[in-house]
Amino acid sequence: MPLLKDLISIPERVHQGDFVLQLSKGVTEPEQTLRDYVVTPQLVDAFSNALGFIQQAVQTGGSKAAYLHGSFGSGKSHFMAVLSLLLAGNTQARATPELADVVARHSWTEGRKFLLVPYHMIGARDMESAILGQYAEFVRKKHPEAPVPGFYLAEGLFKDARELRERMGDNPFFAQLNKGAGGGNGGWGEFDSGWDAASFEAAMLEAPNGEERSRLVGDLITQFFSAYRSLAGSGESYVSLDDGLSIMSRHAQALGYDAVILFLDELVLWLASHAADVNFVSREGTKLVKLVEATNPDRPVPLISFVARQRDLRDLVGENLAGSVQLQFSDVLKHWEARFHRITLEDRNLPAIAEKRVLRPVNEAARQTLQTAFDDVMKMRKDVLDTLLTTTADREMFRKVYPFSPALVQTLIAVSAALQRERTALKLMLQLLVDRRADLELGQLIPVGDLYDAIAEGDEPFSEGMRLHFDNAKRLQNQRLLPMLERQHGVTWEAIKLGQVDPTVAKNLRNDARLLKTLLLGALVPEVESLKGLTAQRLAALNHGTFRSPIPGREAQDVLRKCRDWASEIGEIKITEDLNPVISIQVTGVNIEPILRAAEANDNAGNRRKKIRETLFEQLGIQDTGGLFTTYEFLWRGTRREVEVLYENVREMTDDRLRGRSRLAGMTPTDTAEPPPGPAPEAEAPTAGSNPAAATSRRARAWRSAAWALITLVLARKAWSTRLTRSGSSKRNHHCAREVALAVDA
Repeated sequence: MPLLKDLISIPERVHQGDFVLQLSKGVTEPEQTLRDYVVTPQLVDAFSNALGFIQQAVQTGGSKAAYLHGSFGSGKSHFMAVLSLLLAGNTQARATPELADVVARHSWTEGRKFLLVPYHMIGARDMESAILGQYAEFVRKKHPEAPVPGFYLAEGLFKDARELRERMGDNPFFAQLNKGAGGGNGGWGEFDSGWDAASFEAAMLEAPNGEERSRLVGDLITQFFSAYRSLAGSGESYVSLDDGLSIMSRHAQALGYDAVILFLDELVLWLASHAADVNFVSREGTKLVKLVEATNPDRPVPLISFVARQRDLRDLVGENLAGSVQLQFSDVLKHWEARFHRITLEDRNLPAIAEKRVLRPVNEAARQTLQTAFDDVMKMRKDVLDTLLTTTADREMFRKVYPFSPALVQTLIAVSAALQRERTALKLMLQLLVDRRADLELGQLIPVGDLYDAIAEGDEPFSEGMRLHFDNAKRLQNQRLLPMLERQHGVTWEAIKLGQVDPTVAKNLRNDARLLKTLLLGALVPEVESLKGLTAQRLAALNHGTFRSPIPGREAQDVLRKCRDWASEIGEIKITEDLNPVISIQVTGVNIEPILRAAEANDNAGNRRKKIRETLFEQLGIQDTGGLFTTYEFLWRGTRREVEVLYENVREMTDDRLRGRSRLAGMTPTDTAEPPPGPAPEAEAPTAGSNPAAATSRRARAWRSAAWALITLVLARKAWSTRLTRSGSSKRNHHCAREVALAVDA
């Protein structure tokens, strides 16, 4: 069969920036942006929604904000870049065939002048420095002749300095300002030069954070305005966001704009990066409302904001909050939610986007070949097809994403949502193709288990809780699961990667690893439909084509047998006792196997008998002196009687041992004697897969037997005491002891 790389363009490697668009770059490079953009019917509705939202704000003159909601890789940055091009009147964008109807219905934009400001929030100090500072920088580049907007507290300082200079006169003013400069002999070069009228005016005209401007601020504060000490930090200080947005609106109006459109890319991602700092998120997050509601209503032109959002902040911050604080924060978030419009970019756009950007055939002949191969794939069993389709997909979607399955696409969307933005769903799909570039044949499907390798290395997960979960999963895979497979197959993973292993052996290990990796994915993202209730049949179906049984149709039985063998060695693998068992992996941060191995020195027959004897005698109210003979005294019909307590194996005792004095005999459930003649119980039958873990399981059953023995003996004690009070003969006492012993043995 031909390799898939001959039919689909698959690069040799994946680059860091693949499928990640920076908003500022997308706006400045429209040809590249529009060439890569795929417009689906749902996206057409989203563009119409966004333009209608802007129209309402412009016509009413009120500031508005909208969440642009979508998972990682759904194209939020790309959407904002194309929307910006449409509003800017870019002819190529407005000529996009799929958007022709939207452009025609929103002809009101013609003749309007919008100030379109792209933002990149990651790394910002606070909301003021991000929104106000980046606006000032954008306008400085777009309109270098325009005055600096009055966002900066330094502007008030300069105003006071000019007034002071007029009152004092130049000579006294600059003499005082230059005090401490050292006359230019301090070894600081230009920084040691004094101020004069020319340099003073030039410094005030510099861009914020300019070198001379910053030096002037420091000198003015030192010599004249100590009350402005808070401005002498590492960067410019700003007015409040409320006042700053008012200044922004007036500034844009003076430049001739009808509205200001703020594209706040990654704002929620920026807040989420500070999720552990609840005070920061609460302080900065509440400022979002200022985009819509203002204490200072002086906004002559509307400010319209689009905020990219990957998920609700409640999901990201909630795990770091106590119950009452979490409820309070949730109420604040609901307050924001009610004031923001919402535009959703749905995950169902992914198949159409992947078809054109990742799975594009090299030519028309390749397209026909792929279609024929897909038709053959659809001849699989119905139960397998139903598992791969999930409840949300159909055959047409399957065709668009082939050689991926809808189940795999559903899983990788959830996985990419748990990771940082560099690991988008499209990038994960490309990574899977690159990893299988040398061996993926036409007609094969990419197994779900392969996705684990694509996410094992790369960006850190979003939250601290998810990071620990991923770390535990990787530790379990590398320290327990993979070494187990290497022992079973007699090879090492490193030798397989170096090509030093027989191909058949390497293939068998990889296929077994895919089953375990699918279980790990189910533990990492259990909310995914395709990974819920993983039975042996579903495990085989999700990795269709990689696991074949010698008897066709028995793949599920063979997978279950393998999983049972693995579960006997790896305690984290859990299998239910249902008719159709569910298989799962419990990912925990504690490896209990070393703890159990360290305790093996104390886990022996003698110590087990001693512990059971101590517990038993305590429950029976018998004082155990540790001697060879133990007796128990009781009062019967006014006379004190005594009975001898035997802690022995009833099966090994003779009748003579029970004759004579009254005796209570009990057996230990941890005896090592040979079982009575007859077939061994099925549960204890030796198997080829016997191992230490199986022995541990047998010990567990023995301890359960011990517990039942203790319960039986306690009940027997009551029965024995009652029997003694009703009988006065020693013969009767003998029979009582014998019966109690037999009852305990049973």
